[in-house]
Amino acid sequence: MFPKVPDQHKPNKPLVPNGLGAIYVMVSVVYIFLLYSFNVVRIENGVSPPLTLAACILFGGFMGLLDDWIDLKWRYKAFLPLIAAIPLISSSYQLGARTSIALPVLGTVDFGFYYYIIIIPILVTIITNTVNQLGGLNGLETVCPAIAMAGLMAMSRYAILLLCPLIIWVLLAAWNFRGRIFVGNTGSFAIGITLASFAMISDLKFDLVVSILPYIFNSALILLTFFFYKAKANVTFDGKRLKSDHRRSLITLVTFHRPLTERQVVLLISLLVAASTAAALLLRQLVHL
Repeated sequence: MFPKVPDQHKPNKPLVPNGLGAIYVMVSVVYIFLLYSFNVVRIENGVSPPLTLAACILFGGFMGLLDDWIDLKWRYKAFLPLIAAIPLISSSYQLGARTSIALPVLGTVDFGFYYYIIIIPILVTIITNTVNQLGGLNGLETVCPAIAMAGLMAMSRYAILLLCPLIIWVLLAAWNFRGRIFVGNTGSFAIGITLASFAMISDLKFDLVVSILPYIFNSALILLTFFFYKAKANVTFDGKRLKSDHRRSLITLVTFHRPLTERQVVLLISLLVAASTAAALLLRQLVHL
């Protein structure tokens, strides 16, 4: 049912089904619509958090599917999440969402109306693209988002919205980590927009940024080295281990003159995401003491 692509980091490059992130999109949206149908999550000021989240996930899945089909260039797909921000802008405005963000050192900054037309689109675009950029290894683009998602659920009163999506994503992660499936761009874009939109709905914007600091560091490293040196990150595979001779991404930084197996790299980066997510949880607790 799904097209197969070669696994570049396995001996003989076996063909693996790709694009199974579509399962995440379909099951998650059906689940969220059921929550809406049975009025599990209360509608406020005529705005439904479940419908807003479902709309964002659907667009993320479509955007990723489009990329899987025609392999969009980064200059185009980098800005596609701006469209997915429209449901969030509308719902946040109608709900009268808090337009201020608590920032370290700077304190609480109130962006006023600019929060809706600038901050939300920027956050959605950055978060979606940074999540999509950290991938390429079995389990990396599934295990790490699952950790961040679980952290957001622990901090939100809307946690039930992500109960089924998290279960489905963890199941896909288990198969992906073993090299049996790929979620493709369909999955990575969908999960990126899931994290971004849920953080907006739950007013956990700063918490999400802290949780995905390894993602942000990875994207910043990739973009800076590309703009200044016109070079892309790449790892070599000797049949057993991954190794790099440069530091242009988080993966190449971890494997710089340090040969590691694919699973070792994934587990190490997953621990970094777990640490940043734990830091977000701790900061949330300290704020409310």
